[in-house]
Amino acid sequence: MTKADIVNEISSRTGIDKFAVLKTVEAFMEVVKDSLSDGKNVYLRGFGSFILKKRAPKTARNISKNTTIIIPEHDIPAFKPAKTFSNIVR
Repeated sequence: MTKADIVNEISSRTGIDKFAVLKTVEAFMEVVKDSLSDGKNVYLRGFGSFILKKRAPKTARNISKNTTIIIPEHDIPAFKPAKTFSNIVR
């Protein structure tokens, strides 16, 4: 399902104009991105959580140059579904 599909589905279920729904969906995604970039997790009860996971530093190899690269510790965004959400999908 794409963002356009989500906008169409919400618009048809609620009767709200597609442009207003699109602005709302885009604003939601911006708020989630901004919160995660500030180091804050986003919790949506009954749906799930957008969280930051820490990746430990690791050693990698550059095969073309035959050198070792150290990848520093970094955060990655992740989604953890709520139990009620997981039970519905199963």
